[in-house]
Amino acid sequence: MGQTAIVVGAGFAGLSAASSLAQKGFQVKILEKNEQAGGRARAFKHEGFHFDMGPSWYWMPDVFEAYFQTFGKKVSDYYTLDRLDPSYRVYFGSKDFVDLPAGTEAVIQLFEKIEKGSGAKLKKFIQDSAYKYEVGINDLVYKPGRSLLEFADWRIARGLIQLDLLKSMRRYVQAHFKNPRLQQIMEFPILFLGATPQNTPALYSLMNYADIDGGTWFPRGGMYEIVKAMLAVAEEQGVEILTDQEVISAKFKGDRIIGLQTNQAYFEADVILNAADYHHFEQRILPEEFRQYSPKYWDSRAMAPSSLLFYLAVDKKVPGLLHHTLFFDEDFDQHAREIYETPQWPSKPLFYVSATSKTDPAAAPEGQENLFLLMPLAPGLQDDPEQREKYYHLMMDRLEAHIGAEIRPHVHFKRSYAMQDFKNDYHAFKGNAYGLANTLSQTAILKPSLKSKKVANLYYAGQLTTPGPGVPPSLISGLVAAAEIEKDTLKSRRHESIV
Repeated sequence: MGQTAIVVGAGFAGLSAASSLAQKGFQVKILEKNEQAGGRARAFKHEGFHFDMGPSWYWMPDVFEAYFQTFGKKVSDYYTLDRLDPSYRVYFGSKDFVDLPAGTEAVIQLFEKIEKGSGAKLKKFIQDSAYKYEVGINDLVYKPGRSLLEFADWRIARGLIQLDLLKSMRRYVQAHFKNPRLQQIMEFPILFLGATPQNTPALYSLMNYADIDGGTWFPRGGMYEIVKAMLAVAEEQGVEILTDQEVISAKFKGDRIIGLQTNQAYFEADVILNAADYHHFEQRILPEEFRQYSPKYWDSRAMAPSSLLFYLAVDKKVPGLLHHTLFFDEDFDQHAREIYETPQWPSKPLFYVSATSKTDPAAAPEGQENLFLLMPLAPGLQDDPEQREKYYHLMMDRLEAHIGAEIRPHVHFKRSYAMQDFKNDYHAFKGNAYGLANTLSQTAILKPSLKSKKVANLYYAGQLTTPGPGVPPSLISGLVAAAEIEKDTLKSRRHESIV
């Protein structure tokens, strides 16, 4: 095509979009604010310890495989995947836990052991969820969300009847399982989607299919291996990746952006795709007359959670933990309400611990452990060191009690990360970690548009637009935005040739 494009942001969405645009014939530059690509999936090392900074769950391996196939590649060309078995552990109290085995049949047997008759119900549940996954992931999420006509396809229309959009996840789960532990296991994947189980459509039971049937995987070397693979694809496609380039302003000619000014240089392009924070670019980079949404609109958006994170280097092996360990020893509903309905620092939070050193010996020196603690938080809260330290000890008190071992005396490195860091590093709206909530009122065409209605050559990708939050959706978002740019460019050329 010979056209030039600038992609702002080198996270999953930005790398995906840039590679796809380059494959379509565009000359592409990525402008990345930070010194390291990867967005929220950056990584760092400390004295032999490796820490992934953000995403830690590898679900939906089919989405990643499909992505690399787009470029004639396979996942195995870049990294090796290991399926975790058990997938994860859930603590309900001191030394009281359930391990979720790998494979649907094994989970069915586990459920049956906990609640008689639930095995058959889980089998039917997963079958229904598989249909939702097929329609949701292979059809709906690849729609750009620019028109209702996109959903006029007969297969999608037929599917909508079976997607349980009007039924809540809570009601759907409780209709199948009576045991509170099983209910929590089935509801936990939606804790990060942006609403309580009572207000989340049962459509999102597709996440249970991704969890139980699709499996929990780990790329050897850590989640940053995915970023390295996507960087390799981008470079193979001819994408130029420039780091330490924070966009600070845009230059216009009429209703088009002709260039972007960074903290270091000025860059021109025919097309601009912002894959960094949507709110920041629109409200801070664009002049007011080119903003399509008001501050009131943004303040009214339901956001998925922020997080309080701790990265810990521990000089001994820690018993009682798997690669992924969830602590559901407090009231699930109360924590969800304190995230989504009455935003506040949680009174009795649930939390999660990742220890990649349980799977990957290279993640920590021999005989030691790298721990990653995550506590979901309502976005937009006041963040300060005192609060972080308070919740560090709250989590560690419970962690040590449940596993029956001391950890804190053995922590020789500790780094925290929370809302203010998300704002500083990513300009994250309200310090969010996961993006826009996946509620029914913020689905498809009801999300912020991937194409600006006021700037002719401006597009968006990432977790504040379609299809939504999470690693696979962000990756898909980049592909969808690139496809729309190609389509609009071809349409414009045909129009020009007629004129």
